[in-house]
Amino acid sequence: MVDIERVSSQSMDIEKADLEKLKAVFPQCFSEGKLDIDKLLNLCGEYIDEDFEKYKFEWKGKSECYRIAGKRSTGTLRPCPEESVNFDATNNIYIEGDNLEVLKLLQSSYYNKVKMIYIDPPYNTGNDFVYEDDFKDPMAKYKEVTQQTTKSNPETMGRFHTNWLNMMYPRLRLAANLLRDDGVIFISIDENEITNLKKVCNEVFGEENYIGSFIWRKKDGGGQAKEYFVIEHEFIVVYCKSQQLVWYDKEEARDIAQYNKSDERGNFKITKLAKWGNTARREDRPSMYFGLIAPDGTEAFPIAPDGNDGRWRVGRERMNELLQNNLIHWEIKEGKWIPYEKEYFANQIKVLKQRSILYDIANTGDGSNVLTGLFSTKDMFENPKPIELVKVFLEATAKDDDIILDFFSGSATTAHAVMQLNAEDGGNRQFIMVQLPELCDEKSEAYKAGYKNICEIGKERIRRAGAKIGKGDTGFKVFKLDTSNLVEWDSTPTQDEQIVAQRFSLLNETIKPDRTDLDVIYEVMLKMGIPLTYKVIPTQINDKKAYSIGEDCLVLICLDYGKDGITPEDIKEMCELIPAKIVSSEQAFKDSTALSNAYYILKDKDIEMKLL
Repeated sequence: MVDIERVSSQSMDIEKADLEKLKAVFPQCFSEGKLDIDKLLNLCGEYIDEDFEKYKFEWKGKSECYRIAGKRSTGTLRPCPEESVNFDATNNIYIEGDNLEVLKLLQSSYYNKVKMIYIDPPYNTGNDFVYEDDFKDPMAKYKEVTQQTTKSNPETMGRFHTNWLNMMYPRLRLAANLLRDDGVIFISIDENEITNLKKVCNEVFGEENYIGSFIWRKKDGGGQAKEYFVIEHEFIVVYCKSQQLVWYDKEEARDIAQYNKSDERGNFKITKLAKWGNTARREDRPSMYFGLIAPDGTEAFPIAPDGNDGRWRVGRERMNELLQNNLIHWEIKEGKWIPYEKEYFANQIKVLKQRSILYDIANTGDGSNVLTGLFSTKDMFENPKPIELVKVFLEATAKDDDIILDFFSGSATTAHAVMQLNAEDGGNRQFIMVQLPELCDEKSEAYKAGYKNICEIGKERIRRAGAKIGKGDTGFKVFKLDTSNLVEWDSTPTQDEQIVAQRFSLLNETIKPDRTDLDVIYEVMLKMGIPLTYKVIPTQINDKKAYSIGEDCLVLICLDYGKDGITPEDIKEMCELIPAKIVSSEQAFKDSTALSNAYYILKDKDIEMKLL
């Protein structure tokens, strides 16, 4: 019997992929397949010494974070067309599940494809939910967690920061893999963990890729003081994947009426060269107090707003450039010569650089009002971010059909912002939202309104917001994290003879009996690195149903046994579609001879065959 490669039931092997990249660049650092770390350091100009007193960022559980991030997922994402909007045509995705496992499953299909990530993770205030990962059996842990997800992380535990870091670190490492080389990540955070967050991000993204931090005024008016004063701001930490990031500044049309003066070069407007406002006095910048020769030969000096000696806006070097280029305009006011800088109307577009302090952006109250307007119920979600805040980051970094990821989706503000901005500027940005189905408190307004978990709120928000926006792609495909559709021996200890017998009965099956064709198809797509937005097109192969992945039949999947199994005639007809690969289960063939025949027919046509 021929040896045919099987579709893996596990997610991408990230550690192996990284090791292969390293081996390709530094083959001399490998011996018998093992990395010689000392040799690698020597090649990079770092030599081993005995000085152990080096700067390190360590915490209990950090090494486990590496292992958790590298452990391959055995789960899958099961499609839910019934909860989706325009499932077959949309390019937007909503995933219900533990974001650690989901990020692993997205590696093959979305590696280096995401343009922008925005996340608003738990802030570690003492009562926030903290994801508790299980290295041994993450899928079993996920099933347990979804029954009761609310946990606390009180400071009295002694591992207040440690637990939060253990939750964030592996997720950020996986997220970094998904970012394009010109990608960027925005992370909302408060004062409790901003220091640790920046240290973690320096390790994951590189200290040189830290762009900066926004300060966002999250609420107006008064408020309860934390201790000594009212905290009314949060931070948004920004890192790029590399220096290839392009930041799009805002632009607006200039008001040509302001350019009301002219000379031989054209229309220009004027701006006083004397400094105004605070720090406008001579003593504030003595070196910027000097005389200029006026048109009548007299010497003019800057005057401060209070009438005393002032200072110029520019220094001597810049002032000389203005003089040499005839960019100074003089006027007499109250008997004194006043110099102005000329600015010509050379371009109708004015560039507005983004400020780091987001003082006049909408606040959490505005975010709550949007939800209230959509659901006609107050307090549906605690402190939701306003869509205007996320739009600031989208406008600066994402264009056209870029992919936007939010793996702490919450109330799905990011999805709403993407759809709203697309409607405003005609873009085709796509979103991927990921959210753990955290249970709503039974006393909450959301629970009383019929929403049992956060995912139900998020999905309904996207439906309602999309219907209200009414332009562009406002649909979304829903997927839910689950165990693999492929049968594997369950080694979980049990004394139940009936369970053991059931496990043995499944040994001859490839696919679990409670899973649909669509479940299997999307798992194949995930494991083979095909984006979840590719079209799945049903097609008929003689008496069997098959599925073409992509409009150009990138992969053809046939799970239908038919009457006599897949025959050579079926294989020949499949070849007419010219797929790159054909995927089926071993049980779909009558016997090993039929399977071998199929393999050799496809080999002659240069079409790869994979088995489930």
